[in-house]
Amino acid sequence: MSAPDRRHGIGVARDALRLALEDGLSESELPPGFAAAGLLHDVGKVRSRLGTFGRVLATVLAIGFGRSRACRWQGRFGSEVAKYLAHDRIGAELLEASGSDQFTVRWAREHHLPAEAWQLDRVIASYLKEADGD
Repeated sequence: MSAPDRRHGIGVARDALRLALEDGLSESELPPGFAAAGLLHDVGKVRSRLGTFGRVLATVLAIGFGRSRACRWQGRFGSEVAKYLAHDRIGAELLEASGSDQFTVRWAREHHLPAEAWQLDRVIASYLKEADGD
């Protein structure tokens, strides 16, 4: 992962843990893989090889034209945009293949879904979502 992505993951894990503790939970009440979920939720971005400008452009294109349409673009840049926009699915696949905890795998897959679509405990996942800030 890039240095900014690693810093972001560390911040998400730290802030999610802080939010859970402030809400009265103890670390032992959090599921295995909770911290790893914060650290690694964006790991799928490694496959896109887009820099900051490319990531911003991909996000703008997805907002403007729709995620599925942007993912169908052809050519090298289009392929990288599609990989970036599918980082949740790609990250979950990478984590599962590496033997990561199921909580970590699921959060990578679900972190861009609306809360009502989460299969994880909504309260626990909400700490990660709030810490992620997107």
